[in-house]
Amino acid sequence: MDETAPPDLTPLDPRYKRVLRIGGAIHAAVFLIAATVAEIALDGWTGLFWIPALIIGALLVFGLPGRRYRSRGYRLGADELRVVKGVWFHSDITVPLGRVQHIDIGQGPIERANGLATLVLHTAGTQNASVSLEGLAHEDAAAMRDAVREVMRSLMR
Repeated sequence: MDETAPPDLTPLDPRYKRVLRIGGAIHAAVFLIAATVAEIALDGWTGLFWIPALIIGALLVFGLPGRRYRSRGYRLGADELRVVKGVWFHSDITVPLGRVQHIDIGQGPIERANGLATLVLHTAGTQNASVSLEGLAHEDAAAMRDAVREVMRSLMR
C-alpha cells in the first residue's frame, strides 16, 4: 500500500503530526478506560481487555498519525484546488475555484494551540459540497483563502 502523497503535492505543516497524535491519545484513553472497567468487572485482572486496548492505543498514538500525515497533501493551482488524503480510504478531490461559494477557516482548541487551521471550501452542489483541508499553518490557510477569494472576484467581473 502506497502511503505517500504524490510528489507534485504540497505537504501539510509538520505540526499536524502532533495534532494527529493528540487526537489518537484521546481515543486511546477512551479505549484504556473502557478496558479497565471491563477488567475490573471480571473476577481478576486477566489482561484480556487491557492488552488489546494498549496495543490499539499505541497504534493510534505512534503508528497511524505518521501514516495519515504522509498520505495527505494539496496543490493550489490557478483555477483549482486538489486535496489528497487517506490511508485506508483514499480520496483525491479537485475543486474548481469557479464553483466555490464561500470559504471558511476553522480552528479547534488543539489546532489553535499548535498554530494550525482547517480551510473549508463550500461549493455549489449537494454531494461533497464542502472540501476540508486540515493541517495548514494558520497563515497559509489565510493566504489560500485570500488567493481563492481573488479568483472568485475575477470570475465575477
